[in-house]
Amino acid sequence: MFGFLSKRKKTAAPVVRARPEHCISRKNIDPDALKVLYRLDKLGYTAYLVGGGVRDLLLGRNPKDFDVGTSAKPNEVKRAFRNCFLVGRRFRLAHVRFGEKVIETATFRQNSQTVGEIIEHAAEGPFEDNTFGTPETDAYRRDFTVNGLFYNIRDFSVIDWVGGLKDLEKKVIRSIGDPMIRFREDPVRMMRAIKFASRLGFSIERGTDKAMKKLHACILTASAPRVCEEVFRLFPYGKSREAFLMLWEYGLMGDLLPELAAFVDADGGRKSSVWKYLATLDRYEVAMAKQGYEVSNGIRVAALYAAMAQAKGGNSREIVGTMLRSLKIPKATYFGATLMLDSVKRLSQPPQKGRRRFIRNRDFPDALDFNRIVVRAEGRDEKILDQWSDLYNEEGDEQ
Repeated sequence: MFGFLSKRKKTAAPVVRARPEHCISRKNIDPDALKVLYRLDKLGYTAYLVGGGVRDLLLGRNPKDFDVGTSAKPNEVKRAFRNCFLVGRRFRLAHVRFGEKVIETATFRQNSQTVGEIIEHAAEGPFEDNTFGTPETDAYRRDFTVNGLFYNIRDFSVIDWVGGLKDLEKKVIRSIGDPMIRFREDPVRMMRAIKFASRLGFSIERGTDKAMKKLHACILTASAPRVCEEVFRLFPYGKSREAFLMLWEYGLMGDLLPELAAFVDADGGRKSSVWKYLATLDRYEVAMAKQGYEVSNGIRVAALYAAMAQAKGGNSREIVGTMLRSLKIPKATYFGATLMLDSVKRLSQPPQKGRRRFIRNRDFPDALDFNRIVVRAEGRDEKILDQWSDLYNEEGDEQ
């Protein structure tokens, strides 16, 4: 039996909610995901919609991704779909491609390590030895109960091995298994707990909360690229203020971005001006998303450091450089963020005729967006920014 369940008694039968007892409809499921599910089921394999897609459908939200779990082995999935490509070295995943879209299809897994092995290797970073398993073992190896739900295409039921349905109703994020072990096993799960709690408006269950407060420093054992990816996942959906506030409260900001955390501490903690800029960024993100646009990571990082840059009045490269060193953020994001911060002084003055070099910079639209975030956060007038915008539009007309 896999690690964190080695001392657990044999599980009872799963909770199964028949179609009349839940709100998931096939019309809300991606048609290409349905093709994968139906094809595998027709070939005699077990095939479930799994993970966050099921969670979001039950909450009445539109899932970003639709992932499939199946009893079919990777090579069997590949034989079933001509548009399938296998990826991964340690554990093979099947990517069934429909144009630019990918339906990730994974064989049910289990964790084969013992509790002792997890603890012994915890200091060395994430330790997982994935092997093929059953739907039950696959559910228990997932991170949180609300992500351990399955939708069965055969009878349209929802299957719950881990108590995820109750936690959805309670609106809580709860670790599957002992959180002290699960977070040592993979510290990035603490970042994911914050992401889901902030994005869904859920609270973090008491035991999970306690483990995060005790083990937050373990995040430093995780690989920088994975942590960096999770940090940028805290920005979308207009919930960055809540996410980074939780990151600070749990001590994770102090581990990952110590200079920013120290500024928040000195700037009033929960009353820090950092949260004001992030809240304005969130409103701007939501408005842009409704128009079909996504805010750049350069703007996001600049908004995160806007209060610190204004208070210290220092070199923007030095300020954002702390994030570059600790998280290894992409150079393009780093230079974009420094340009955003440097533009505040220039765009606070009315544009002068004949000096159009800056507005011809490809990043000028982002700079204009960022400065609107700044002036709105500070409650200032946007008249000067409107002048810059008019000049930019005139330049475009001339070209």
